[in-house]
Amino acid sequence: MHKAIRGVRKLIVGVIGFTILFIGIILIFIPGPALIVIPIGLGILATEFLWARNLLTKFKDKFKKKN
Repeated sequence: MHKAIRGVRKLIVGVIGFTILFIGIILIFIPGPALIVIPIGLGILATEFLWARNLLTKFKDKFKKKN
């Protein structure tokens, strides 16, 4: 039962995170706060996926270098 709950949680986090990330990518091409929405999507995905955590870290590092 515990594995099933973990799998459902991972699925829900994935769907929500990818949806927000996709909206952020769309906001790159239309006027909108893409630089705010994309890290939010990655932050949600980073709670369950290591690749998203690594990508979020790279995003933060690049943003810090620009400022």
